[in-house]
Amino acid sequence: MKHSGKAIEKADVLIVDDVEANRVILGEIVGAMGYSVILAEDGAQALALMQKDLPKLVLTDISMPVMDGYELCRVLKTNVETRNIPVIFISAFDEPKDIIKGFNMGGEDYITKPFLPELVQARVKVHLRLYEAAREVKEANRRLQASISEQVRQLEQERKNVLYALVGVAAENSWHENGYVDRMKYNCRILIQSMQFSPLFERQISESFAEAVEFAAPLCDIGNVGIFQEILRKPTALDEEEKVMMQNHTKIGAKLLEDLKVTSDYNDFIQVSIDIARFHHENWDGSGYPEGRRGDEIPLAAQIVSVVSIFCALTEERSYRARYNREEAIGIMRRDAERRFNPDIFNIFCKIARQLR
Repeated sequence: MKHSGKAIEKADVLIVDDVEANRVILGEIVGAMGYSVILAEDGAQALALMQKDLPKLVLTDISMPVMDGYELCRVLKTNVETRNIPVIFISAFDEPKDIIKGFNMGGEDYITKPFLPELVQARVKVHLRLYEAAREVKEANRRLQASISEQVRQLEQERKNVLYALVGVAAENSWHENGYVDRMKYNCRILIQSMQFSPLFERQISESFAEAVEFAAPLCDIGNVGIFQEILRKPTALDEEEKVMMQNHTKIGAKLLEDLKVTSDYNDFIQVSIDIARFHHENWDGSGYPEGRRGDEIPLAAQIVSVVSIFCALTEERSYRARYNREEAIGIMRRDAERRFNPDIFNIFCKIARQLR
């Protein structure tokens, strides 16, 4: 048997009693079962010892100086690190009200003095087994949750890979250049980071939102997978019927993404992606499509991507025109900015234009 006034490693049972004889006797009884024991004279000393080593079970007297057993139990049960440690009261008080008070404080059991060694050993064995069983269940749940979380993470990454593959197809059909996806992500990240430093947007843009917009931005035109290539690659202006068909890419993309809503974490990314796909062609003055939303009726993520996507399109080469350089593209966007863009976002965009690709 191991027992002393100092904490020992991996103590099984903490015995708290202000009477030395009681501590020694209880230590001998519990130690004879093969468990390690740690001794304390009162509740305050017990808490100090538990700072170094958490026991699996506490046997405590009730009537003690400095801190009695009831208060010790209350403190243990309100601390997240100790609340699951079972507490057994051992006391000369055998009135029902005293026993009930012990249970109301969170105690698991109550043994009255003078105590029988066999009874003490039986109760100790039961509660240590329950404690170990509870810990095993908790650890099993932790491992299961970790396994599930990893599987969900892998599944979500696979879905994102599929989406980016579709984006690649849509981009190729639309004659976007090879670096289109990376440019969209990079330019959105630069713009969002700058917006986070602005008092106009700092409360609206969390880190998780910023990350979601960055990775969802290239999905804005994913609906192009459902548009005829002849329309996407037409070198001349579209007629009215073709324009209507082309505008449907916003609805097609949003519907495709809505069908992927599964888990809560993934849904945050998907919802931002849906907002971007459906509304990135809405204009600040309400003249855009598909719903004619205006101002802040347009989701913030779509407002951001609207600016970046037009810049990326203007600075790419087309079959019917050469690419515009950065300054030319900004100039073209500025002429139409009041109608198309959130003015606060566009002002920030212009200030960081030199950092864009």
